[in-house]
Amino acid sequence: MPNRLAAETSPYLLQHAENPVDWYPWGEEALRTARESGKPILLSVGYSACHWCHVMAHECFEDPEVAAVMNELFVNVKVDREERPDIDQVYQAAHQLLAQRAGGWPLTMFLTADQVPFFGGTYFPKEPRYGLPGFVDLLRRVRAFHDERREAVAAQNGELVAALARTQPRGGAHPSEFSDAPLAEAFDFLVGIHDGERGGFGKAPKFPHPDMIETCLRHWARTGEAKALGMATATLARMAEGGVFDQLGGGFARYSTDDDWAIPHFEKMLYDNGPLLRLYADAWAVTGEPLFARAVEGTAAWVMREMQSAEGGYFSALDADSEGEEGRFYVWTREEVEAALSPEERAVVIPHYGFDRPPNFEGRAWNPVVARPLADIAAELGMPGGEAAAHLASARAKLLAVRERRVRPGRDDKILTAWNALMIGGMARAARVFGREDWLASARRALDFLHAAMWDGERLLAARRGDLPPLPGYLDDYAFLLAALLEMAQADFRPADIEWAEALGDALLESFHDDAGGGFFFTAHGHERLILRPKPGHDNATPSGNGVAAWALNRLSYLSGETRFRNAAEGTIALFWPALERSPTGFGSLLAALEETIRPPTTVIVNGPEEALAPWREALRGEYLPSALVLFTGSAAGMPPPLAKPAGPAVNAWVCEGVTCLAPVGEPGRLRETLNAPKMPGYAPTPNRSA
Repeated sequence: MPNRLAAETSPYLLQHAENPVDWYPWGEEALRTARESGKPILLSVGYSACHWCHVMAHECFEDPEVAAVMNELFVNVKVDREERPDIDQVYQAAHQLLAQRAGGWPLTMFLTADQVPFFGGTYFPKEPRYGLPGFVDLLRRVRAFHDERREAVAAQNGELVAALARTQPRGGAHPSEFSDAPLAEAFDFLVGIHDGERGGFGKAPKFPHPDMIETCLRHWARTGEAKALGMATATLARMAEGGVFDQLGGGFARYSTDDDWAIPHFEKMLYDNGPLLRLYADAWAVTGEPLFARAVEGTAAWVMREMQSAEGGYFSALDADSEGEEGRFYVWTREEVEAALSPEERAVVIPHYGFDRPPNFEGRAWNPVVARPLADIAAELGMPGGEAAAHLASARAKLLAVRERRVRPGRDDKILTAWNALMIGGMARAARVFGREDWLASARRALDFLHAAMWDGERLLAARRGDLPPLPGYLDDYAFLLAALLEMAQADFRPADIEWAEALGDALLESFHDDAGGGFFFTAHGHERLILRPKPGHDNATPSGNGVAAWALNRLSYLSGETRFRNAAEGTIALFWPALERSPTGFGSLLAALEETIRPPTTVIVNGPEEALAPWREALRGEYLPSALVLFTGSAAGMPPPLAKPAGPAVNAWVCEGVTCLAPVGEPGRLRETLNAPKMPGYAPTPNRSA
């Protein structure tokens, strides 16, 4: 018999609808049942593409013996962390305090009826393993502790709630106290944890950490320190050559289980791929490296092929598993590869993707990686480079066609506003850098979908899937979408986008801003009351909502002329300033906002006849300008005063720093010289360079 989750629309909750566990979705029914029954709550948080969530589900939640104990002892509540990031955020923070280590998914927390956790962990096996207790034994011990040590539980709960409150940012500073010291200190920390041999930061499991890569790129653009550029490009290169990048179908998996980026957990998340698209486009603009162009092209193609709905919105994720096995869709036997390809293709592909080496996936199969450069293989075969590239391209197409006939991993087809915004920003940036109208059209379709389906003229929805009940938007939805609109304005300027950006800025101030303490709450005023109302500052799996809000509102203030946006941005940085001074690590988004607060972004308005703008677009198409907004406004009318520059019969470019503008520039080459975009030493751009 299906349980209560059968009435839900979340793909993750529906995965558990046939469990013998008497699951409740989060809501008043579950909380009331806990209060009336005296049972504690077992809260399980995960998401549909999560590999270890599947493992625990198969081992525990699908097992009638385990389910019987769960049903007897607890009120069991399932939460999709992507639909309810507010709940996930609160209980991840609580787990860190209780366990003194970071959490993750699945998150397994035991709560009293008043929603306060008294014990927790992440994955638990049915039987003792990996140094973890067996789940059934753990369930009995936790319930006994709850029943027999009520006073101790109550005392601990009071301490936990107080400790959670202390995690909120406090203090503050005046903007006159801001300096670039945290920017330098954050980079010095990244130098210390950078893997100079394999790229990335820290040891396995290795995550892409787009915020850290961007911190390095911005540091190089600001200071010219070559080491910063080297760290960023080495990391991007090793990821693009590794198995964390889908060498056949494009797109990046969430993280690598090894130091070499070879074997990921194979789930692909929209929120990673949007920022990575932007970073690879930026890195190509700086270096002209063909590897970076291939990563952009492959990822953009995957997004449009597999992740964009007919209505335009982007889906959330692809599962790691298919047919009950992780990676089954993506890995190969040598026999499968040889059967699909011609002798000429095999001669190139087998050494290029490492099929001539020992199996790299569980000792039995291969996940393709770039094991040897194509140029070396071509030289060894006595084959022209172009011919080798053609064989590689035809082989990839054949292997991809074979793979498409396999049972596909599940796709989480709900549409999340925040994650769509991250992908819109990445696609728009890549389209602008590479001059790709198809990528721009994809981003525009997604943006139009959000405007039609997720925005009522005043408020955003967080998620949409089928008949999903309306979920009110969170801080990330507003902040990320505002940032995406500013990126779209640079790729495809429309006055309506600036109007929407101002409306989002106003909604941020009205619904999320703390007028007394500064900064932004994660949930809107009037949202369901939880045991904590966070003001997140650190970047985690996604960027910090406060950091992105401060960065985007500061920029919006220079486009709109509205100082209230700038004041809110400065107040947000002021709130987090003590933390930035003390330990800036992990605050990449806030650091970018700090950088553009110390020195206002450069705003470039290029106006004049639309038909004459093409040379100007081309002049700046591939430039890396991290602290500039370049708007090709044409002859658009009805714009905010800062954008309403005098337009004549010829094109002019207005370069402004903050509120101070230089004399108009009348020639595309002079504009590029004026902006002085940073370049890799020895790198000379050419008008028609390509990958």
